[in-house]
Amino acid sequence: MPRPLRALVATLALLTPLTACAGAPGGGDKPAAEAAGFPYTVNNCGVKTTFSAPPERAVTLNQHATEVLLELGLADRIAGTAYLDDKVLPKYAKDYEARPVLAAEYPSYEKLLAANPDFVYGGYASAFAASEGRSRAALAKSGIETRLNVENCAGGRAVTMKDVYREVREAGSTFGVRARADRWVAGAEREVAATAEQLKGTKPLSVFVYDSGDKTAFTAGGKGIGNEIITRAGGRNVFADLDKSFGDASWENVVERAPEVIVIYDYGGTTVAQKKRRLLADPALADVPAIKNKRFAVLPLSDAVLGVRAPAATARLAAQLHPDATK
Repeated sequence: MPRPLRALVATLALLTPLTACAGAPGGGDKPAAEAAGFPYTVNNCGVKTTFSAPPERAVTLNQHATEVLLELGLADRIAGTAYLDDKVLPKYAKDYEARPVLAAEYPSYEKLLAANPDFVYGGYASAFAASEGRSRAALAKSGIETRLNVENCAGGRAVTMKDVYREVREAGSTFGVRARADRWVAGAEREVAATAEQLKGTKPLSVFVYDSGDKTAFTAGGKGIGNEIITRAGGRNVFADLDKSFGDASWENVVERAPEVIVIYDYGGTTVAQKKRRLLADPALADVPAIKNKRFAVLPLSDAVLGVRAPAATARLAAQLHPDATK
């Protein structure tokens, strides 16, 4: 539906008696109440957008973008998805499987347009790669609004759990389900507070994240939500001084920083078992405390990017780092 016509529909909804309103997808919020939030203006990663009505045909690129909309009860607004890092959470599986998958990774610009979206939500900056014709500016010229996950545009500062809450609230406002987003944030805040309470008095353990890599170690730096999750889970990221969300570190630095625990990010074609074997078999790492003691923790990659998994991921990692404190 063209955006001017959607705006007219939203205006007419305000004139419809509340008793005639059906509930929003999965959320129970009244459409008339939702329409009262429009026009809605948001400045997202340097792109200012005014929505006259909620998007109706969204395409989500990257798993954490998809899961935000599924958590907000917006499955029926998803016209297509693409690019999983690992499996969606079981509670999302039924809704996810009912939506079209446009590509295993990123769809071509033509395939993206064929889904007839009015909104594209990207989890990583690569979702809007100009070299592949999917820049936000190019999509805007086609009449398609966009959103990029805020972990990609923090301006050099470290992202925090507050950015997770902001991401969910802004997505909720964009789709007219802000009340549902606020309820999710309230629950997430309680979960994060409960983990902090369990960890009172525990000593942080030094942690090295192994994402991938052979000649160098691709790891979590100090600017991404992964670093925040480690800190809140009772850890200390040994590469917190790496000035980005992810980056390469030398194996010599891994040895020098002597992590007590190695957190393995689980995704892709290399299994956790294969990653452990690679680390344990490397003679250069033999004296690293985590290797000597075989202290490993595991998180799916989708737990360690900015999205609705972050609060629960903190609790899961805390249970692996400090099992006695979190029983």
